[in-house]
Amino acid sequence: QVQLVESGGGLVQAGTSLRLSCEASGRGFSAYRMGWFRQAPDKEREFVATIPWSGFGPYYADALKGRFTISRDNARNTVYLLMNSLKPEDTAVYYCAAAFSTVETGTSRHEYRYWGQGTQVTVSS
Repeated sequence: QVQLVESGGGLVQAGTSLRLSCEASGRGFSAYRMGWFRQAPDKEREFVATIPWSGFGPYYADALKGRFTISRDNARNTVYLLMNSLKPEDTAVYYCAAAFSTVETGTSRHEYRYWGQGTQVTVSS
């Protein structure tokens, strides 16, 4: 069992940066693949980024490559999402999630077993 708590969201202006954190408690954090998803009002939850247990080979949604960076610190049981050059369309609730390391791609929300409660990111123009 893993519990996830996101933090770092808020109201920011377009063009600025924000770093989200997701702290895990429970056993075996370093063995899980971690992911970030987001959900805007009246839209489905969408994949943002994923990172395997080793931290090597992160993968991003095509539209977010180059602006978002996922990283993890297994010693701190924490995964991060650095978001640069934020746009109003990045406004959403951002969720972190944990999946077993054996999942196929880590890009589908159905692959993830544990979810945080989400943190709101609002980008004003």
